[in-house]
Amino acid sequence: MPLSESFLLVLVAIFLLPWLVWRLINADQWAPLVVVQIVTGILLGPGIAGALWPAAHALVFTPQVLTALSGLAWWAVILFVFLAGLELDMRSAWASRRDTLTTATCALLMPLALGALVAWLLWRWLPGFEGPAASGLQFSAAVGMACAVTALPILMLFLQKLGVLRTAFGQRVLRYASLDDVAIWAVLALVLLDWERLGRQLVFLAALWPLALGVRRWMPSAKAPDRLAVALIWLLLMSLAADWAGLHFMVGAFLAGLLLDAEWFGHDWLDTSRELVLMLLMPVFFLSTGLRTDWALGGQMVFAVAGVLLVAAVVGKLAGVGLAGRLLGWQAGDAWRIGWLLQTKALIMILFANVLLDKGIISAAMFTALLLMAVASTVLTLPVVSRSMQSTPENTLS
Repeated sequence: MPLSESFLLVLVAIFLLPWLVWRLINADQWAPLVVVQIVTGILLGPGIAGALWPAAHALVFTPQVLTALSGLAWWAVILFVFLAGLELDMRSAWASRRDTLTTATCALLMPLALGALVAWLLWRWLPGFEGPAASGLQFSAAVGMACAVTALPILMLFLQKLGVLRTAFGQRVLRYASLDDVAIWAVLALVLLDWERLGRQLVFLAALWPLALGVRRWMPSAKAPDRLAVALIWLLLMSLAADWAGLHFMVGAFLAGLLLDAEWFGHDWLDTSRELVLMLLMPVFFLSTGLRTDWALGGQMVFAVAGVLLVAAVVGKLAGVGLAGRLLGWQAGDAWRIGWLLQTKALIMILFANVLLDKGIISAAMFTALLLMAVASTVLTLPVVSRSMQSTPENTLS
């Protein structure tokens, strides 16, 4: 089969199959299309479709096609992580700092601790889930943080679906998730700290702030087309510099967005850009993610580890937010709803896990377990919160 036909056939499958399933089973009631796309990526991977139809899978997913898909997937994720960083409103978080810091800290530390405990036990008693380059501390911290992740873009979709995105309640939840997102990428940078590249990393950090200050001073006075052009150049340079320093290009892309202000581009532009990237490019990344799944340790073992991690993530998040609610005197029911909303993991956790796999911190088996955990936690969120909010008067949400 010619390369162009193979590539286009894969694109047809990427865009057609998830949408068809999503519509046929009316999945919009419990999950956005992006969740079905992630699941489709897993099903099309070598562990399932490749095992059932090895000859057809090898015929379609040739090395040349995989190379082309990888390039598209990298660009998709660079844009998406940049937009995720741009969406974070740290000024709002600082304005309500006592409430935000208390909740974000509790919501982060409890699932992180439980997830790290599970990872440490796996490290000691069940080898095969750690990566070849990981120490016990790195592996435990990385898996623990994966259990604590909240996917801000998917959270925004859920809040919009629930009709509370622009309410005081919705903005509260976004503040908590925003602060945790910053912490997640900071911990990732620490986990990836490479002593052999420490000099490069110091150069990267030393050059980051003066360059960021220069861009921030110039942006407000620039015309709209110039702002966008410079933002894209800034994004690519930051991604390249972070990868050169050994911190992975996703860390650079996130910092590139975080150091800019969304108001320079407008929230309408940001919403439209996020939707376009999710619709046009991210499905390719989801397929690439599915192609990296591995069931070599056995499907039952991978599912078991995913289940244990899911329990650690859910219990830890609910316990952490519950503690914050007690400390801050929240209304009854708020901790339950917010704890579940902050449980949304798909996308950001998948990006996080991809970096860990690239750097050898986790194995392909752990990557698969984390992927399953992320999908399950995200699928559970909307039905649970919807049921809770239906029994709550709208004017009590604050």
